[in-house]
Amino acid sequence: MNAAHNPRIGVLALQGDVREHLAALADAGAEPATVRRPSELADVDGLVIPGGESTTMSNLLGVLDLYDPLRERLAAGMPAYGSCAGMIMLATTILDTRPDARHLDALDITVRRNAFGRQVESFETDLQFRGVTDRAGDPPMRAVFIRAPWVESITPDVQVLARVPEGPAKDRIVAVRQNNVLATSFHPEVTGDRRVHRYFVEMVRESGV
Repeated sequence: MNAAHNPRIGVLALQGDVREHLAALADAGAEPATVRRPSELADVDGLVIPGGESTTMSNLLGVLDLYDPLRERLAAGMPAYGSCAGMIMLATTILDTRPDARHLDALDITVRRNAFGRQVESFETDLQFRGVTDRAGDPPMRAVFIRAPWVESITPDVQVLARVPEGPAKDRIVAVRQNNVLATSFHPEVTGDRRVHRYFVEMVRESGV
């Protein structure tokens, strides 16, 4: 592993925008890799959990014997970034999910699945992202929401990085960070804007884990 310079960052390759995240990580200065086995998880400095269907992903983690190793690495401080369903997987409390769904308890947040509605109610908006759009002249981030969750509540240990700026969902929390764990409701991998991935790569570099 070479976290100080070009960290090896895995993308959980069970479903979702795996290829898009791999490309975004490469553009952001990381060495990307797919993760489907415990041995591959053990070989990365950080992990991206992409969008998809969270209950299916939780089941596949069990089938592939990845669930316990992933929880252990997260508990040990491995940096992780979850987008959309990845946010749901990382949360401690999930509303509107199936009773048998398992999650990773890496973020002290409560999320609501499909909070913005079904696929036909997906939308885009510009938002400010703490740590990314802070400087004068920084353009806002174009955020794409696809059957997205939002964060209902957080504990004091969680930083709010972005909220929806306007519309029916105004002020809903859509990006958070707690220690080495980052999550967004939206999909930065599909827009060509690599700033969230660069932010995460820098998190991995600074983690020292």
